[in-house]
Amino acid sequence: MGLFDRIKRVVSANLNDLVAKAEDPEKMLEQAVVEMQEDLVQLRQGVAQAIAAQKRTEKQYNDAQNEINKWQRNAQLALAKGDENLARQALERKKTFTDTSNALKASLDQQTAQVETLKRNLIQLESKISEAKTKKEMLKARITAAKAQEQLQGMVRGMNTSSAMAAFERMEDKVLMQEARAQSAAELVGENLESQFAALEGSSDVDDELAALKAQMLPGGSPNQQALPEQTTAPKPKNNEVVDAELDSLRKQLDQM
Repeated sequence: MGLFDRIKRVVSANLNDLVAKAEDPEKMLEQAVVEMQEDLVQLRQGVAQAIAAQKRTEKQYNDAQNEINKWQRNAQLALAKGDENLARQALERKKTFTDTSNALKASLDQQTAQVETLKRNLIQLESKISEAKTKKEMLKARITAAKAQEQLQGMVRGMNTSSAMAAFERMEDKVLMQEARAQSAAELVGENLESQFAALEGSSDVDDELAALKAQMLPGGSPNQQALPEQTTAPKPKNNEVVDAELDSLRKQLDQM
């Protein structure tokens, strides 16, 4: 294959590709219908011209028939008058119009057949145009639906689904974290309350033990004697001697330990 053949093929391929890309189905359908309507107009004009020619030939044929009949009568009249020469001339004129009539009859038959064919073609073209218009509307509806579907698919492809799902996952993690912090705060509040109550219980035990120790150190106290409540009906000492005596007794017990 020569260089010029290869260049020609490449150019043709690129041109065909450009034409294919430039073709808009909707516009092409409209243009096809327009062209068919133009053909219909031309065909109607052709049919009209053919019918006019047929009518003209038919008139000429009828005129020739009238001339044939006229010269036939003239020949009969001349012969009846005894003028054979005039009768011969009349028959010659009749023969001329007879030849013309035969030619016109052949042309008229041909034109009649042509007009019938053109009329059938006209009816077929009108039917095709009506069908094309219906099909055009259907195809336009399909094109519109296809474009809408293509746009929808483009929107779906344009959506960053993975990013959106990642955002949902991040939000879910934040919600879980917040719920965990709330639960931890609730547990800490519960632990503080428990520790406070435990501290109260511990201080109560120390106070009880301190009261028991005080009771043991008092005169007449025994180790098994239970500590009395702080609120008692016994009268409180009214002087410092009793307190001093308790302190001395406590010192002695501490020295013996």
